[in-house]
Amino acid sequence: MARSEKPARRNGDDELVDRPHVDAAPNPVWFKPVMVGFMLVGLVWILVFYLSGMQFPIPGIGPWNLMVGFGIAFIGFLMTTRWR
Repeated sequence: MARSEKPARRNGDDELVDRPHVDAAPNPVWFKPVMVGFMLVGLVWILVFYLSGMQFPIPGIGPWNLMVGFGIAFIGFLMTTRWR
């Protein structure tokens, strides 16, 4: 037999506690362009790294450029979890 949900009670009394229904606020206007921008910048970073023969965008860090590109794109993908 399934258990029924019991409403929240306060101090053991039979008085019910009303909880306000809060809708999730929409994202600001800048959120979506910034999210997509991070993903595209990360992709372009990785493409430049491979197409330049692993010399650019930052010559001194070598293969770490790959991690920088994936890190930037990952920030964009993390932002998608907060998009409403």
